[in-house]
Amino acid sequence: MNSQFHLFKKQITNPIKYRLFMLSKLPMAFVSGLKIIELSPQNAVVSVKFKWINQNPFKSIYFAVLSMAAELSTGILAFGQTYKRNPKVSMLVVKLEAEFYKKAVGTIHFTCNDGDKIISAIEQSIQQNIGTTIQCVSVGKNNEGEDVARFIFTWSFKPQTPKGA
Repeated sequence: MNSQFHLFKKQITNPIKYRLFMLSKLPMAFVSGLKIIELSPQNAVVSVKFKWINQNPFKSIYFAVLSMAAELSTGILAFGQTYKRNPKVSMLVVKLEAEFYKKAVGTIHFTCNDGDKIISAIEQSIQQNIGTTIQCVSVGKNNEGEDVARFIFTWSFKPQTPKGA
């Protein structure tokens, strides 16, 4: 596990720093209103609320906004494990699969519990100096606890070699 995760969590859960991060790095997620509800090395919960700016013509949350929330629930776990790492580790989504079950209205909470898988993949990548990929699942539930959507993101991790090495 990244020894700097606690520092990352402190930074990303600070309301002002979070808003600045979202505005500068993920402006569409900022505009859509994504919020980190829970964050630990093992899991993350991200919420998105139905509102005018993120609606589709069917009066529910646009699928791309749901995808952003689901991706953030997996990506924030990965980002926390790559934060201030030496060597630096690049991360990239290389595949996305999605299933939609119900109309997304109200507040949808996306949960990813794959933190341990992410930690293992990054550690393997660093120790063996190779690229690794893993699949992370994020499930979105509505206020009634019903599954609205399920996303599978395939993440790639690769240690970066210093320039001139």
